[in-house]
Amino acid sequence: MQPIFDFFFEQYSTYPTLFIILEIIAVIFGFLSVWYSKQNNILVYPTGIVSTMIFVYLLWQWQLLGDMMINAYYFAMSIYGWYIWTRKVDAEHFTPITSTTKKEQVLSVLIFIGTLIFVFAVYEYFNKWNNWTAYVDTVTTAIFFVGMWLMAKRKIENWIYWIIGDIISVPLYFYKGLTFTSLQYLVFSIIAIYGYKAWKKNLRNDLRPA
Repeated sequence: MQPIFDFFFEQYSTYPTLFIILEIIAVIFGFLSVWYSKQNNILVYPTGIVSTMIFVYLLWQWQLLGDMMINAYYFAMSIYGWYIWTRKVDAEHFTPITSTTKKEQVLSVLIFIGTLIFVFAVYEYFNKWNNWTAYVDTVTTAIFFVGMWLMAKRKIENWIYWIIGDIISVPLYFYKGLTFTSLQYLVFSIIAIYGYKAWKKNLRNDLRPA
């Protein structure tokens, strides 16, 4: 049993206790945020803001620049999404779940490419190309940037990006030594699949004639 425990958590022996506690708190609020997103509940944003604020601090300390930028972006988009989700499109209805338009699909591609270029430039400027994870980090950052933008606009396709990014992140964070965060993304992957199904059902119901 001890060898298994050491395999998963030995890296934490060198971490300050505060960092471990903060990571656990951030993971818990991250779980809550994704769960509320699946439920199409506005609480996705306040819980997400708490999680991302903590992760921005931790990832800066760990010098994981791409991951830090993802969470800084999440923080900003959470504020934007909070506004969009509570905005009424008419006297009675809030912004509904919809599918992406052709224009939004093009914008998604542009955000993806733009993020790749931006993160590449950041890693180049800080000379952080010291591990293969930096290249994967660049791709996952771009995937999550698009996913967060689509979620803020309540587009069902956001879940596809989350699923892909989450699956890639599970082994990536474990390799980086962040076991709790890796487990978080494993659960995120499962919730994202159910989230896509739940939003798809909601979308079908909204399209039914009144």
